[in-house]
Amino acid sequence: MAFSLPTYVEPDFSHALLKDAPLAQFKPVLQPGVAPEGYHATAIFPEYYHLRPGVWKLPRQSRMDCVVVRQGDEQLAVKEFRNLSLGDQVACGRREDGEDGIYVHTEPFGGTALEKEKFAFRTGMSRETSFSIDYDELYALLEHEREHGFICWVLGPAVVFDHDSREAMAKLVGDGYVHGLLAGNALATHDLEGAFYTTALGQGLYNKRTANLGHYHHLDALNRIRALGSMEQAVRSGQVKNGVMKAIIEQGIPYVLAGSIRDDGPMPEVIASAYEAQDAMRAIVKQATTVIAMATQLHSIAVGNMTPSYTTMENGMVRPVFFYSVDMSEFVVNKLANRGSLSARSILTNVQDFVVTTARGLNTRGNG
Repeated sequence: MAFSLPTYVEPDFSHALLKDAPLAQFKPVLQPGVAPEGYHATAIFPEYYHLRPGVWKLPRQSRMDCVVVRQGDEQLAVKEFRNLSLGDQVACGRREDGEDGIYVHTEPFGGTALEKEKFAFRTGMSRETSFSIDYDELYALLEHEREHGFICWVLGPAVVFDHDSREAMAKLVGDGYVHGLLAGNALATHDLEGAFYTTALGQGLYNKRTANLGHYHHLDALNRIRALGSMEQAVRSGQVKNGVMKAIIEQGIPYVLAGSIRDDGPMPEVIASAYEAQDAMRAIVKQATTVIAMATQLHSIAVGNMTPSYTTMENGMVRPVFFYSVDMSEFVVNKLANRGSLSARSILTNVQDFVVTTARGLNTRGNG
């Protein structure tokens, strides 16, 4: 299956409603971190702002539930409320059809409403949904993105709890299908536990046998890394022989490990401050053209809220950002959509099977 990027279709600004639309209104921030009355909150879709007669501007980078700040005559920045500074000029208006000089473009890539039968079976997403075409389309997408995009993975620790999936994920890193990684302390901790003791939470990665005093293994791994100073030092010194974090560090892939109130240790590279972690995560998400989130509900929702449906490339081309949510729980993938990530595409399966299948599928196509 060949892949081609969907063509971006700009709004028709000659339409009477947009042609005769008023200019967007901007009001100053009077208190740092507080948006002015009537502020406009961003969605996941491209949004245009009427800055002067006949000139509509699209912010280059966006994020849901933020505000748009005018910088200079025709520059627009998207900011979180906490990052608003005194005097920032914030776009105001709640109507999104151009009546306030703001237009939210909900079908940017030529989406059309298909006619549906009045009655049909299996129209919802469930474990019984077929996913064969989704895998084939994903393989084609990843092949394209390896050379022309930025693939960001959001990983829960289940990915490294299994021998084959841990090896397959490391292979995906080595083969160039990972450009950024977002995770928590647990992924790194149990990956390093696997490297040192071939267990995850004390259970064998392959044979599933509980090791003697295995409940100490993840703590021993943490302690060992902390004594060395960092995971990078452990990898560079040759003490880490395999695994996902070894592959990430050796390939120089940017990653963010966000701290949690539940963390043991944690690993030295974990960012303890939630907002510092959020900023670091967003710096990676801003580059993303494809995001694959697996087996981590809250982390997936967090990244989903940071990920718009589009991004603007350096050459000015507007293209979609593809977002995949992979989990064996229908609740988790539906929760992501309910939290606003309307463009997320779901695959319901065991994530360990998903990683192994994806790596094998790419290898079978001669690209691994």
